[in-house]
Amino acid sequence: MRKSICILAISCAFILNVSAQEKAVEYGNNSQAGKFAPVNGIQLYYETYGKGAPLLLLHGNGGSIADLRFQIPFFEKQYRVIAVDSRLQGKSGGSPDTLSYDLMASDFCALLDYLHLDSAYVLGWSDGGINGIIMAMNCPRKVKKLAFTGANIVPDSSAFRYKDILEMQNFSVQNPKASKTEKTLVKMMLDQPHIPYSSLQQIRCPVLVMAGDQDIIKAEHTLKIFQSIPRGFLCIFPDSRHGVCQQHPALFNETVLTFFTK
Repeated sequence: MRKSICILAISCAFILNVSAQEKAVEYGNNSQAGKFAPVNGIQLYYETYGKGAPLLLLHGNGGSIADLRFQIPFFEKQYRVIAVDSRLQGKSGGSPDTLSYDLMASDFCALLDYLHLDSAYVLGWSDGGINGIIMAMNCPRKVKKLAFTGANIVPDSSAFRYKDILEMQNFSVQNPKASKTEKTLVKMMLDQPHIPYSSLQQIRCPVLVMAGDQDIIKAEHTLKIFQSIPRGFLCIFPDSRHGVCQQHPALFNETVLTFFTK
């Protein structure tokens, strides 16, 4: 299968134009758009915007729907955006005693079933990208196309710099007032996931693998993920960190939209 690599150059500033009405929306705390779905024994919080083909938005570790505030108003113009608070984060329920990427991915597949959706486009950031990868492997019929940025499939030094691993290991010491939930979320990043590169061969949907050139995820790890996915596409954003979707939202959004619509 022919693979495509996209290396983008930023020659000018990209600014996301958000209307006054869109600025007023409190994403992640919008009673008009928010609902709870009973899935896998918890109440999973989600908000829906727009009309069209369903697009599932998945945030990163310790975050919430609000972290995707630059993506929702852009994509709702063409899609039925379903933004979700991951288990134990935002307004969603869950227990610190039972948390894993596999379980979260199962939540999202179950949510699509609850909404009577056969499939959806999926866009994930960081942990949301890990969840998207697992969805594409474990419930492949649910994922039409997958785009993610800053995701890893192993939790060791092949994916992270030793300095970043050490910071995560010292989280509880540096933050003695951290809650059990916060400690659990950090521990999950240190212990999970463990997805063999060979397992990525089973992903059959098109996948856009993205990262910033200054991402917390090592470039060689991102490249190897891309090389392991049969219908993979790669985009490395220059002058960009782990949060490229917030740092350069217009460029990021247009790149993802191009992938979804081609």
